[in-house]
Amino acid sequence: MNKKKILKIFLVLLFFIILLTLFFKFFNDEKIEQSDLDNAIDENITSNIIKELSFASRDKKGNEYILKAEEGEVDLSNNKIIYLKKITAQVILNNSEYIIIVSDFGKYNIENYDTIFSENVIIKYLDNKITSNYMEFSVKSNLMTITKNVIYSNEDNLLKADAVKFNTNTKKVNIFMYDNSKKIKIISKN
Repeated sequence: MNKKKILKIFLVLLFFIILLTLFFKFFNDEKIEQSDLDNAIDENITSNIIKELSFASRDKKGNEYILKAEEGEVDLSNNKIIYLKKITAQVILNNSEYIIIVSDFGKYNIENYDTIFSENVIIKYLDNKITSNYMEFSVKSNLMTITKNVIYSNEDNLLKADAVKFNTNTKKVNIFMYDNSKKIKIISKN
């Protein structure tokens, strides 16, 4: 009987030793995984690249501004500026009309929401479409300034000009040339 008791005690001790060994091995592996996670978090914090980001704001008059981009890069010299790639923006006016803007690149100010759109800029508003290579949008002044290879089209006409200014509050559109001696090209589609 003594041999049976000794064997039982030995098996119980062996079981606890194996259990403790597994526990400490698991605990140490968990620490390594947590350390890897901490390193990954540190890398994300120090990285200035943000994937699939979006911003939304609303002005005092109820106009809403939604901006989405596939990628953003925070300016290291000014963390209020984010350089964007593959942008889609919506300006939803308080009367339920909306403006869609897409571009390849942009620059967004997170403090005042001003945005610059560049390369393959397309602006759609009602039945109007404007294409260009550059647009500045000031949320504060509700003004879109569209320049560089501007083509404005609707169902009836196609216009080529140096610039278009569009006030989102008044809906007033100014189409002009920088050089007064040059004229806006207007092509009738009818």
